[in-house]
Amino acid sequence: MQEDRTYNKEKSYRVMRTIYDVTMGVLMVGVAVVVLMAEKWNIEQLLVWEPWMRNFFGGVSLLYGSFRIYRGIKQQR
Repeated sequence: MQEDRTYNKEKSYRVMRTIYDVTMGVLMVGVAVVVLMAEKWNIEQLLVWEPWMRNFFGGVSLLYGSFRIYRGIKQQR
């Protein structure tokens, strides 16, 4: 009985962590897309940044978001 309860607790934590990782990853990839497309979409608040700064932040956000999505999917197995 105690083992079932512990197993269910661990399973629900894993599911919650997977949802959290994938959601945060999608948000980070979304931020990266917005930052990288700021010039094309004419987003004034981001155009005051230097181009190298936008590219660097967008690239790091894209990499980190992709990592979070990968980790969330990988942990599910």
